[in-house]
Amino acid sequence: MGRGREEALPARGEALPGRKDGLPAHERVSPAHGEALPAGEEGLPARGRALPLRDAITLGLVQGPAELLPVSSSAHTALIPLLAGWPAAELDPALHKELEVALHAGAAAALLILLRRELLGAARELDGRGAALLALSLIPPVLVGYTLEEPIERRLNGPRTIVAGLLAGAGAMALADGGGTRKAGDPTSGSPGRGRRARSLADAGPLDGLLLGFAQALALVPGVSRNGATLALARARGYSREDSQTLSWRVALPVILGAGALKGRRLAARGTPAGTGGALAAGALAAFLSTLASGRLLAPRRRGRALLPFALYRCALATLVLVHGARGSHRERLSISFLKRDARHTPSDRRKEGVRT
Repeated sequence: MGRGREEALPARGEALPGRKDGLPAHERVSPAHGEALPAGEEGLPARGRALPLRDAITLGLVQGPAELLPVSSSAHTALIPLLAGWPAAELDPALHKELEVALHAGAAAALLILLRRELLGAARELDGRGAALLALSLIPPVLVGYTLEEPIERRLNGPRTIVAGLLAGAGAMALADGGGTRKAGDPTSGSPGRGRRARSLADAGPLDGLLLGFAQALALVPGVSRNGATLALARARGYSREDSQTLSWRVALPVILGAGALKGRRLAARGTPAGTGGALAAGALAAFLSTLASGRLLAPRRRGRALLPFALYRCALATLVLVHGARGSHRERLSISFLKRDARHTPSDRRKEGVRT
């Protein structure tokens, strides 16, 4: 009897009358968390328009150790807010990029201080072979970064891509480190070489530089990790763990400093949104201090550490993100199901159905 007063349902794919995107404005579902959030301007949740100082400082404190270990600092910058449900997970993409630039700039400044003696020593000993290695290691990341950085950030910056990068990097690190080489008399520098000749830093040449450069270019994909990719490549090339760490930082630091300076200049020219400058500065300072505090991770005696624990950590983080995403998708499907059910009948029809039951 009540069907004559039913609301006319829209065709598939159309929005319900008086609603935006098919859902009431006050019940729109955040795709990141599957929770109902107030709608803000241009479809963004209201809380996604600012960068809280707490989030910026916390991510800066994580940046230091994540930058020095092969676990992908960019993955942590994106995933920690997502898993914790922080407002930073819903930042405008441009503001999120500015946050990443600030964190990397702070960490790069600290790295320059931590590695200054080693860099000066390497510069004094630099010969033609070493210069060719450094120059060739810069070409792939510079070319790929200049031509593909924006498309990569636009299309490959979601949780699925980060999970894929974490898992791919973990597999490469585990395989390369498990089949590495050992220095004579050094039980911490790797496993037996399985027929592979052990190499030293003196053997590093132009081909190594080019391959290390390609590894750094791959690290533009979120979740891969520049340190992890170069370590895996160096181990696969037959270098000990300690020498692999040294090579990794020698080729990575020019890229980190150059990218940080370039992006920082662009950020300064473009300016920051009103009210975000303080949070970005605090995040950069926190990254600087946390990187300095984590400097002992770069100590020579710690460079012989195995890569398997970091590979397992990356797999665990990827699994956590997948579980979180599955739960969020389930909650979102339930929310949409209930909203569609409620939209099918007017309040009077629902009252009548209650009387009949």
